[in-house]
Amino acid sequence: MTIEELYTKLEDKGFQDTETGSLFYNVYVYQYSVAEEYAIRKQIDSYKQRLRRPNNNLDILTLNVFEEFCAYLGQKKFGNNPSMLHYLINKEKEGASVQDTLIRNACNDGFFTWIDSAIQNHFSNYNGLKKAYVFLYGFGQIFPYLRTNTFLSNFERYNQTETYKLIVFYPGQATETGFSLFDVLEDNHTYRSIKLINP
Repeated sequence: MTIEELYTKLEDKGFQDTETGSLFYNVYVYQYSVAEEYAIRKQIDSYKQRLRRPNNNLDILTLNVFEEFCAYLGQKKFGNNPSMLHYLINKEKEGASVQDTLIRNACNDGFFTWIDSAIQNHFSNYNGLKKAYVFLYGFGQIFPYLRTNTFLSNFERYNQTETYKLIVFYPGQATETGFSLFDVLEDNHTYRSIKLINP
């Protein structure tokens, strides 16, 4: 599926309906070559603006999962430190390894709750637009601290299928067994997510 074909699908009134597609799971994965990363980010912003226009009137939330992780760590206290993010940055400058701590925090319930709160806070403010999509991207940036399949598996209990569809932008390609991050690293496929690819 090309990026323009994706827009056509997002603009489709039937696809916009949260009751269409998988009855219990509303996650759709759009895969693209890692070489297209910056072009895709520009397209995400463009899509958000185009889908807000009166002919669509859709409310779209875009979240960069890596930026959200930084914000989450930035507000999280750690001992006497008001910001775990700044603490870890300083420790890394001193030569300490902080990877295990980052992985542990990226994969815990606190971070998934943070993402869910961002979504709920956005959609709780009625702005006259129809709730439709959450665009989630930045999985190439947050690797290796958090894998896409780990996020989707853990976020499933927060997901509100009746409220929005989650469109995950994934920098990799489909394989017979799952996903391939950056077209190189094997990543497990979350079994219920729907791949937005051509048959």
